[in-house]
Amino acid sequence: MTERNARRYEQHQDPAAVDVQTIVTPAGERLVVLAESAFATLLEAAEDGADRAAVAEFRRCFASGEEELVPAAVVERLLSDENRVRVWREHRGLKVGALAEKAGLAPAYLSQIETGKREGTVETYRKIADALGLGLDDILG
Repeated sequence: MTERNARRYEQHQDPAAVDVQTIVTPAGERLVVLAESAFATLLEAAEDGADRAAVAEFRRCFASGEEELVPAAVVERLLSDENRVRVWREHRGLKVGALAEKAGLAPAYLSQIETGKREGTVETYRKIADALGLGLDDILG
Protein backbone atom coordinates (compact mmCIF):
# COMPACT_ATOMS: atom_id res chain seq x y z
CA MET A 1 0.00 0.00 0.00
CA THR A 2 1.08 3.58 -0.48
CA GLU A 3 1.00 6.71 1.65
CA ARG A 4 -1.95 7.74 -0.46
CA ASN A 5 -3.92 5.00 1.30
CA ALA A 6 -2.74 6.59 4.57
CA ARG A 7 -1.34 3.38 6.01
CA ARG A 8 2.19 2.21 6.57
CA TYR A 9 3.20 -1.40 7.03
CA GLU A 10 6.27 -2.58 8.82
CA GLN A 11 7.44 -6.16 8.79
CA HIS A 12 9.32 -7.35 11.89
CA GLN A 13 9.78 -10.31 14.22
CA ASP A 14 8.77 -10.34 17.87
CA PRO A 15 10.92 -12.14 20.48
CA ALA A 16 8.88 -15.34 20.07
CA ALA A 17 9.68 -15.40 16.34
CA VAL A 18 6.08 -14.75 15.31
CA ASP A 19 5.56 -12.88 12.07
CA VAL A 20 3.90 -9.63 13.01
CA GLN A 21 2.81 -6.76 10.82
CA THR A 22 2.31 -3.29 12.26
CA ILE A 23 -0.12 -0.92 10.61
CA VAL A 24 -0.17 2.77 11.47
CA THR A 25 -3.56 4.34 10.82
CA PRO A 26 -3.99 7.91 9.55
CA ALA A 27 -4.74 8.91 13.17
CA GLY A 28 -1.39 7.45 14.28
CA GLU A 29 -2.87 4.40 16.02
CA ARG A 30 -0.60 1.38 15.76
CA LEU A 31 -2.38 -1.88 14.92
CA VAL A 32 -0.74 -5.30 14.99
CA VAL A 33 -1.64 -8.06 12.57
CA LEU A 34 -0.53 -11.62 13.27
CA ALA A 35 -1.40 -15.12 12.21
CA GLU A 36 -4.50 -16.65 13.77
CA SER A 37 -2.39 -19.46 15.23
CA ALA A 38 -0.15 -16.89 16.94
CA PHE A 39 -3.23 -15.10 18.27
CA ALA A 40 -4.57 -18.41 19.61
CA THR A 41 -1.24 -19.02 21.35
CA LEU A 42 -1.35 -15.57 22.95
CA LEU A 43 -4.96 -16.05 24.01
CA GLU A 44 -4.13 -19.41 25.57
CA ALA A 45 -1.21 -17.87 27.46
CA ALA A 46 -3.49 -15.11 28.77
CA GLU A 47 -6.08 -17.67 29.87
CA ASP A 48 -3.35 -19.70 31.58
CA GLY A 49 -2.30 -16.55 33.43
CA ALA A 50 -5.88 -15.89 34.52
CA ASP A 51 -6.17 -19.51 35.71
CA ARG A 52 -2.94 -19.18 37.71
CA ALA A 53 -4.25 -15.97 39.30
CA ALA A 54 -7.55 -17.66 40.21
CA VAL A 55 -5.73 -20.60 41.80
CA ALA A 56 -3.47 -18.24 43.74
CA GLU A 57 -6.51 -16.31 44.99
CA PHE A 58 -8.24 -19.54 46.06
CA ARG A 59 -5.12 -20.67 47.91
CA ARG A 60 -4.94 -17.32 49.68
CA CYS A 61 -8.61 -17.52 50.67
CA PHE A 62 -8.27 -21.16 51.72
CA ALA A 63 -5.22 -20.41 53.87
CA SER A 64 -7.08 -17.55 55.58
CA GLY A 65 -10.21 -19.65 56.16
CA GLU A 66 -12.37 -17.68 53.72
CA GLU A 67 -12.79 -20.79 51.52
CA GLU A 68 -13.16 -24.45 52.33
CA LEU A 69 -13.07 -27.77 50.55
CA VAL A 70 -16.46 -29.47 50.41
CA PRO A 71 -16.69 -33.26 49.98
CA ALA A 72 -18.29 -34.51 46.76
CA ALA A 73 -21.11 -36.18 48.70
CA VAL A 74 -22.09 -32.82 50.21
CA VAL A 75 -21.92 -31.13 46.80
CA GLU A 76 -24.16 -33.85 45.34
CA ARG A 77 -26.69 -33.28 48.13
CA LEU A 78 -26.58 -29.51 47.57
CA LEU A 79 -27.20 -30.00 43.85
CA SER A 80 -30.18 -32.28 44.50
CA ASP A 81 -33.54 -31.13 45.85
CA GLU A 82 -32.42 -31.69 49.43
CA ASN A 83 -32.82 -28.77 51.86
CA ARG A 84 -29.59 -26.76 51.85
CA VAL A 85 -29.87 -25.78 55.53
CA ARG A 86 -30.08 -29.44 56.54
CA VAL A 87 -27.18 -30.43 54.26
CA TRP A 88 -24.90 -27.73 55.66
CA ARG A 89 -26.02 -28.36 59.26
CA GLU A 90 -25.24 -32.06 58.97
CA HIS A 91 -21.94 -31.33 57.21
CA ARG A 92 -20.99 -29.09 60.14
CA GLY A 93 -21.92 -31.92 62.54
CA LEU A 94 -24.63 -29.95 64.32
CA LYS A 95 -27.97 -31.11 65.70
CA VAL A 96 -31.05 -28.99 65.01
CA GLY A 97 -31.06 -27.67 68.59
CA ALA A 98 -27.41 -26.65 68.48
CA LEU A 99 -27.80 -24.76 65.19
CA ALA A 100 -31.02 -23.14 66.38
CA GLU A 101 -29.26 -21.91 69.52
CA LYS A 102 -26.29 -20.52 67.54
CA ALA A 103 -28.67 -18.77 65.15
CA GLY A 104 -31.00 -17.48 67.88
CA LEU A 105 -33.99 -19.38 66.53
CA ALA A 106 -36.51 -21.79 68.02
CA PRO A 107 -35.57 -25.40 67.23
CA ALA A 108 -39.10 -26.11 65.99
CA TYR A 109 -38.92 -23.17 63.56
CA LEU A 110 -35.55 -24.35 62.20
CA SER A 111 -36.93 -27.88 61.82
CA GLN A 112 -39.93 -26.52 59.89
CA ILE A 113 -37.58 -24.60 57.57
CA GLU A 114 -35.56 -27.77 56.96
CA THR A 115 -38.66 -29.84 56.17
CA GLY A 116 -40.13 -27.13 53.95
CA LYS A 117 -43.19 -26.60 56.16
CA ARG A 118 -42.23 -22.95 56.65
CA GLU A 119 -40.25 -20.40 54.70
CA GLY A 120 -37.76 -18.29 56.56
CA THR A 121 -37.20 -14.60 56.01
CA VAL A 122 -34.00 -13.29 54.51
CA GLU A 123 -32.95 -12.24 58.01
CA THR A 124 -33.62 -15.77 59.32
CA TYR A 125 -31.53 -17.30 56.54
CA ARG A 126 -28.79 -14.74 57.26
CA LYS A 127 -28.74 -15.86 60.92
CA ILE A 128 -28.54 -19.51 59.86
CA ALA A 129 -25.77 -18.78 57.35
CA ASP A 130 -23.77 -16.85 59.96
CA ALA A 131 -24.19 -19.66 62.48
CA LEU A 132 -22.92 -22.15 59.90
CA GLY A 133 -20.03 -19.91 58.82
CA LEU A 134 -21.46 -19.50 55.33
CA GLY A 135 -22.59 -16.78 53.00
CA LEU A 136 -26.27 -16.21 52.40
CA ASP A 137 -25.88 -17.46 48.82
CA ASP A 138 -24.65 -20.84 50.16
CA ILE A 139 -27.96 -21.27 51.99
CA LEU A 140 -30.32 -19.86 49.39
CA GLY A 141 -28.51 -21.33 46.38
